[in-house]
Amino acid sequence: MLDNAPRGTICIEDIEIGMIRSLRKIVTDQDIEMFAEVSTDRNPVHLNEEYAQETIFGGRIAHGMLTAGLISAVIGEQLPGHGTVYLGQSLKFLAPVRPGDMVLAEVEVTDIDHSKRRVTMNTRCLVDGKKVLVGDATVLAPSRKFD
Repeated sequence: MLDNAPRGTICIEDIEIGMIRSLRKIVTDQDIEMFAEVSTDRNPVHLNEEYAQETIFGGRIAHGMLTAGLISAVIGEQLPGHGTVYLGQSLKFLAPVRPGDMVLAEVEVTDIDHSKRRVTMNTRCLVDGKKVLVGDATVLAPSRKFD
């Protein structure tokens, strides 16, 4: 059997329920500005401190989808890794992420359908041990076998 899986990948044949992978990242002002540029979401709650002070957040916050993007990074780089295809993601935002916050993004395998190469994962992001985002992802994992 030929191994055609990209490097840095955990193939469907090797994924187990309970596997966890994570990354940590400090969200910077530059991250927020770059996300606003790429996404074209220039809501002043993200970019204007004076405006944001008058909101329920009492200051600037990162885009929710910037935080969710860290989950995508864990899935695309670690578990399953390169060659993974996103099929779905649910998200629930529980608290804001602010510039300077250290975010821990984690994914945990909760179900595997080997016949369809589908993996379901619990996804979450935490700041100082507090959940700021939770959800579930379903992905198509790469395989060592040719289709």
